[in-house]
Amino acid sequence: MATDMQPAPERRFPNMPSVELPHGATTGVGGFPHRAAADAARCSLANLTIPSIPSLPRRSPAEGAIAQAMVGMQGITDGQYGSLSVDPARVDPLAPLSTDLQHDAFVGFRTFLEYARGLEGWVSWRLVGPVTLGMALVRAGVPASEAFEAAVRTVRARSQHLLDAVGGALPAAKQLVFVEEPDFADAMTPGFPLAPDTAIDLVSGALAAIEGSAVAGLHVCGGGDIASQLAAGPAVLSLPVRTDLADSAGYLVNFMERGGYVAWGAAPTSGPLSASSERPWRNLSHLWCELVERGADPGLLRRQAIITPECGLSAHTPAVAERVFKVAGEIGRRVRDQATATRWALGA
Repeated sequence: MATDMQPAPERRFPNMPSVELPHGATTGVGGFPHRAAADAARCSLANLTIPSIPSLPRRSPAEGAIAQAMVGMQGITDGQYGSLSVDPARVDPLAPLSTDLQHDAFVGFRTFLEYARGLEGWVSWRLVGPVTLGMALVRAGVPASEAFEAAVRTVRARSQHLLDAVGGALPAAKQLVFVEEPDFADAMTPGFPLAPDTAIDLVSGALAAIEGSAVAGLHVCGGGDIASQLAAGPAVLSLPVRTDLADSAGYLVNFMERGGYVAWGAAPTSGPLSASSERPWRNLSHLWCELVERGADPGLLRRQAIITPECGLSAHTPAVAERVFKVAGEIGRRVRDQATATRWALGA
């Protein structure tokens, strides 16, 4: 793997698949804080217009993002209390992956599918991407070349297994799948074990594996280089609401003009949490004004927007999670109202 890091060369964004998500819809990113899977399922179905299939790391460490990604790989064995053990010598990139929804890692997932029977419209879920999974395997002692090859194959197989499971349980629902790549935020920094283009290609492959059956989104918690995230080719890009995003206006304008949606992490999950939507809505509106000044279409900003919490909620309480979802819902309603108003203003 390359260790000499240079800035990623300019790339043309891949072709955008056709996406028609409901503007102002709300969904989740990251884990839920519940210990009871039934409570998490009910919370998601009651509070989100695109219900999010919960993962529950506080219920069991097996439902942590990395543990859930690794379970079923050769060389990964169950430990005590939901933990996993990695035997680097036994990790084989060519070994088949097992996805057992009866495993402790998928309690939140399968419980939601039971509670959501008959669901129509949209549903969202997440899985860890190949860059982050590969880095986790490297940290566990797997040689980098084998770690990233195993990660690519695992993510591709896991996404298909879960797409099939959701499609079988909820045949009337359309799926929005977020590839979670927190480690991709460091892909442009010196010392990262993948060259920037290689990291982009790995994420792009994971998104492409989803696109035949679902809408593929990308969530890089903590930020990172916007151009590189868009070069991977997501149909939906999840971004926290930050003022410095205005510096990437050209990339975002191009993305939206080609049909891309932004999942705005507008409901804060860190620092002082808002009891109302007023301040988060002002922050989003201010950012949108900055983007419009730099060339964004105000109608596209609203029509191609969904609203999420800033990041996952597993560190909070269920009561706080519901409050964050309600704030997201209030912001979403404002977005829908303004999107409708812009359509009327344009005579649509």
